Amino acid sequence: MDEMHRKNNSRASNNKPLANQILSLYLPPGYYPMNEFALYFGLGKDHILDYVNGYDHILFVVALSAVYLIRDWRRILILVTAFTLGHSVTLALATLRIISVNTKWVEFLIPLTIFITAFSNLFRKEESANSKPIQTNYYYALFFGLIHGMGFSTYLRAILGKTHSLASPLLAFNLGLEFGQIIVVILFLGASFILVDLGGISRRDWKMVLSSAIAGIALILMKERIFW
Repeated sequence: MDEMHRKNNSRASNNKPLANQILSLYLPPGYYPMNEFALYFGLGKDHILDYVNGYDHILFVVALSAVYLIRDWRRILILVTAFTLGHSVTLALATLRIISVNTKWVEFLIPLTIFITAFSNLFRKEESANSKPIQTNYYYALFFGLIHGMGFSTYLRAILGKTHSLASPLLAFNLGLEFGQIIVVILFLGASFILVDLGGISRRDWKMVLSSAIAGIALILMKERIFW
């Protein structure tokens, strides 16, 4: 780990994007089998799947999905699409510096979106998750996705450096995020299928325990990120 930090520090003064510096840590000089698109795709995927540093985004996706089971995959598809639309808009606008929001506010608002989503799950009836054509979580995914997009942009801007073309890295990073998001949903649905459909745990108990745990973690994150 110390060796990697020394390598990062030795490259801090050059003008290469951090993404290329990361790649150069593991490959011989002049050897770049991955093109730029694949590199940023991988960085986007790894960012959302980073359960150590990026688990807040994972918690939000799970909170959105907590009221659904594998048989509700069509509704989850709409949910994922709504979240994609939301965060894609602000990811692009913030990365291109068309909009600018205080990073400290964004970092505080992200766990707030997790808490609101998880807490509202506690009061949702199981029937409403199947009967209503337009679900409350669809709105959460779309609107709160705007906030998460600004969080993603902070990371992307940090690794872009002085890259002249933003279109390809931006698209690749966003697609990587979506791929990672789909992996999270698949893992969640797999767990719910094992515990609820096969294990016999009631749908209500699964939703209540999961949403309560996520809401509690979100409160802790909010407390840690208070900056005023």
